[in-house]
Amino acid sequence: MMYRNAGVFLLFIFSAGFSCLHAQKPGQMTRQEYIDKFKDEAVREMIIYKIPASIILAQALLESENGNSPLAVKANNHFGIKCHKEWTGKTFMYDDDEKNECFRKYDDPLDSYRDHSEFLASRDHYDPLFLLDVTDYKGWAYGLKQAGYATNPSYPQQLIRIIEDNHLYDLDKLFDKEYEKEISALKKKQVIRGKEILLPDHFRAVNNAPAGRTLYINNGVKFTVARRKDTFYRIAVDFGLTLSRLYKYNDLKPGCILYEGQTIYVEKKKKHAAKGYHTVEPGETMHAIAQEYAVRTKALYRINQMKKGTQPSPGSRILLRKMK
Repeated sequence: MMYRNAGVFLLFIFSAGFSCLHAQKPGQMTRQEYIDKFKDEAVREMIIYKIPASIILAQALLESENGNSPLAVKANNHFGIKCHKEWTGKTFMYDDDEKNECFRKYDDPLDSYRDHSEFLASRDHYDPLFLLDVTDYKGWAYGLKQAGYATNPSYPQQLIRIIEDNHLYDLDKLFDKEYEKEISALKKKQVIRGKEILLPDHFRAVNNAPAGRTLYINNGVKFTVARRKDTFYRIAVDFGLTLSRLYKYNDLKPGCILYEGQTIYVEKKKKHAAKGYHTVEPGETMHAIAQEYAVRTKALYRINQMKKGTQPSPGSRILLRKMK
């Protein structure tokens, strides 16, 4: 993948002045308009995947030419991500490093933002970047180049200039505030409850957990507890799992907020619990109950003959195993 700027460079040499570089055609977005439109999405991706919002937005601005490139306009592809062998979605053919190359096509620009995050999080050569702090945009800029995201030798400097010229680093400073806001919203919805965040003291610890983590046993299933600024990807890597498998073990979909103290199972949960039933408290969901007892959410619905997606009423009993 490469950001093609040779034409821009020649234009700079032969134009009357620098302002010509930023002349907007009718109907095109300005850089500031693009920032205003997508900065909130960049911040949300930062909270979920721990990629600096400044880097996300700077890459999008650079790769999509402020949202005006053919890839962005015709394919909603704002990061110049090519198809690669694992891509099964829509495609768009476009001349880049070679003629008529295959690029990913999305139904919505926000799908491009999410795919960009997962693209970085799912490849081993970007792994060291996720050890950096979310405010280290310079480390990320040089790390992306070193990991092969772009072939342009000045790619890091271009990203850094965009970030600093537009003060995008201020978005990175929002991490703690926005993270706490997301968690607070979840708590108000009573998705997070004291019992869902399992207290490690109540469970047997397992030796030889990787990366300085601690493993516990619940209903015969191993789980760990998420750290602050942890990511699903980091946990998956530490336990030798794929990201998709970790989500599956916890009955979660990509894009969930991972909060400090959250129970994360690192192996498949059971089809039933040792206990017979659970009395539902206000605000409890089937997923929360399933996590509390290390039971698969799908199995819980099946045991209780409930339609998938429906939630139990407070005071009702949810069976945790088939009753004889």
